[in-house]
Amino acid sequence: MKANRSRTSRPTATRLSTPVSACTRTSASERLIVLTQKWWFYLIIALLTFLPAYTAKPYDSRESAGVVIAVLSNAMVYSWKALLPVFKILPLLIFGMLTVWKDKATRVFYCYGALVFLITGLFENMAITSEYGFAALIGNIVICLIIAAAWLWEAITKHSDFNRVQPSFSRLWVMPLAFMAFWYPVNMDTLQPDFSLHYLITSEAGLTFCMMLPVYLSVMLLFFPDVNLVTLRISSFAGVLIGLLSMMQFFVFNKGMEWMGILHLPLLIISSYAFVLSFRKRCR
Repeated sequence: MKANRSRTSRPTATRLSTPVSACTRTSASERLIVLTQKWWFYLIIALLTFLPAYTAKPYDSRESAGVVIAVLSNAMVYSWKALLPVFKILPLLIFGMLTVWKDKATRVFYCYGALVFLITGLFENMAITSEYGFAALIGNIVICLIIAAAWLWEAITKHSDFNRVQPSFSRLWVMPLAFMAFWYPVNMDTLQPDFSLHYLITSEAGLTFCMMLPVYLSVMLLFFPDVNLVTLRISSFAGVLIGLLSMMQFFVFNKGMEWMGILHLPLLIISSYAFVLSFRKRCR
């Protein structure tokens, strides 16, 4: 009798363990989806964007726009000249993997996105400046780290499904904008247009958050709605915020930098479209 009880008890434990684990994962995902439907969630993210910058030398709050320009113009990441082509070629290889292997390359895509947002979040928003010494844009750093975490979470949980035979052609209109962002045709010394084709490989875009976010969002849009809803919403909302701030920065506060403002339009347009779309249809 004891042996019989032992044999019957084991299957019961086995039957219960699997659904509890699956239910926990589903519950966690559903809670995050519900969280990203709350207006106050986006208010918190918006407020984080306005965290004051840190500078070694004190500055007047009226100089805030100048601090941003000083940091972004001298960002640590742009001193990695030898790595710039690497971070342009790697995404092209990953896009090729997605084309050939589709869903098998999904985790690679999201892991690389998380890595880029981590690097740009830290080193694009830190600089040694002549006016302020070491400076860091804390708000930008926090937002980028949140996005990096969202992409890493998707790489681990894998809610996306890129096995669709044909991506959505109705959203192909985002691709020219994404191409412009990837190309990033600007002379960084003069901040004026420069349409040299070598920028497709040598420009700073591969390590620039404002250029790569619309590129990666455009890939998610092609496979929408088979993408992670939480990752799409958080990333696109951050893109809208930073895109709007960039419009003010380049068109209002800093005359003569209008071309930089134009190059940030893909960020604003694609992010806005992705954010609105994420509330119109059910994703994963």
